[in-house]
Amino acid sequence: MATAPLLDMQDIDIAFGGVPALKHARLTVAAGEVHALIGQNGAGKSTLIKILTGAYRKSGGTIRFDGREVDFRTPKEAREAGISTIYQEINLVPFRSVAENIFLGREPRRFGLIDWKTVQRRANELLESFGLHIDVRKPVRDYSTAIQQMVALARAVSSDAKMVIMDESTSSLDEREVELLFGVVRRLRDDGRAVIFVSHRLDELYALCDRVTVMRDGQTVAESTMQEMDKLKLVTTMLGRTLAAVVHEDSAVKEENLAKRGAVALSAQSLAAGAKVTNVSLDVHAGEAVGLAGLLGSGRTETMRLLFGADRPSRGSLTVAGESAAFKSPKDAITRGIAYLTEDRKAEGIVPELSVRDNLTLVCLPALTKRGVVDVAKQREIVDGFIASLGIKLRSPDQPIRELSGGNQQKVLLARWLATNPRLLLLDEPTRGIDVGAKADVAKIVRELRDAGMAVLLSASELEELTAVADRAVVIRDGETVAELDGAQMNEASIMDAIAYGSGETSTLAQATAAQGNDS
Repeated sequence: MATAPLLDMQDIDIAFGGVPALKHARLTVAAGEVHALIGQNGAGKSTLIKILTGAYRKSGGTIRFDGREVDFRTPKEAREAGISTIYQEINLVPFRSVAENIFLGREPRRFGLIDWKTVQRRANELLESFGLHIDVRKPVRDYSTAIQQMVALARAVSSDAKMVIMDESTSSLDEREVELLFGVVRRLRDDGRAVIFVSHRLDELYALCDRVTVMRDGQTVAESTMQEMDKLKLVTTMLGRTLAAVVHEDSAVKEENLAKRGAVALSAQSLAAGAKVTNVSLDVHAGEAVGLAGLLGSGRTETMRLLFGADRPSRGSLTVAGESAAFKSPKDAITRGIAYLTEDRKAEGIVPELSVRDNLTLVCLPALTKRGVVDVAKQREIVDGFIASLGIKLRSPDQPIRELSGGNQQKVLLARWLATNPRLLLLDEPTRGIDVGAKADVAKIVRELRDAGMAVLLSASELEELTAVADRAVVIRDGETVAELDGAQMNEASIMDAIAYGSGETSTLAQATAAQGNDS
């Protein structure tokens, strides 16, 4: 007789502002297993977890946990029922001791007072069972991120959690620290606890997890054991591109573009910064568009930030137009002719209450100002010119940018950077959150900029969009460059193959696609 699952979520629905975020989503997890929950950005993973843990209220569906139907109204109710969540941003109290953090709010007492000796003894015993020997009296902030993750796990175990949810818990850990954490997770599994493991690192999933649930566009699209789903199938399922739908694209135009490209505009060699970027190398020439490909969490955005001077590399070299560069800030990069369109338009792009005119000229404003006075005529000329050339739809340049559609906001931000006359344009997910028509407009603009001689580095999750615009692709995986593809290899199949297998073994799909290209 089959054992009932510890967690069974079925037909879960929720909408925000009338827009469905989850549609009949499901998740089934057994006791004593490590279960991978994966999907691209916006797939619905976090929303599903927040419904389970009581942060959001579902509008439809059922949740059964530990043999009974539940509908947690608060995260506190979920914790009391035996569900503990460890987020990417560790929620510990940094100035309190390790022991205090483990038993915070649940301290053993003696005669009405906290029994500190017992707190410290139990904390020691718990961490030593994980193979960790540290001074539990020291503030948790004195320890590395990996140790803090262990403390968070210890807190979950000490509360007798039946299920532990780990949301991107390894994103800031090095290889040794990840293995230490994995050892603890395996102990939890062996003790009969369930672990939901959210990560985008494929090797981690196959090293640790027993089963996997894949989400896409708010729906559960696959459930399988890890052994039954190879890496390429996992990638194609996440991206929503079936193997049958991946066909060879005519590479003649791309090869023609590469043949007439100019000198190297930017070259990065062996860039590294923290755990997100470990070894990235790439070149971008004038008059070409290079696609930066990789799954969410592979290090694409972090690489863009390094190239723009928003973050500082710990290793590697960067040259711009043949000259060495060591940017201390984005201002240095802008001075050298580099522009960066961020992926987060709302948080890092637009200034909502300012006008379209002010948003568009924000970066080039110093060049329009003389003795503290803005040259209004020149500003108007620039704004009107870009509104016409990019086809920005608006009522007036003086209306607040927040009133524009997402696609038109994106065009204003693109115009902001083009007004600086850059030689290299970094575009991080330029079509995210805009409609189909606006996506086509942005793609057309990128091609025109490339044809005019600008160097473009384009990052995109949608491989169909990336291959439609880019002449060649640089694939990164877990913060490392694993492939550079051009010519007949510049297609979705080869990119997915590189994402799945790195620079090693290639799949029969990629081989067949390349052969098809050679025969055409």
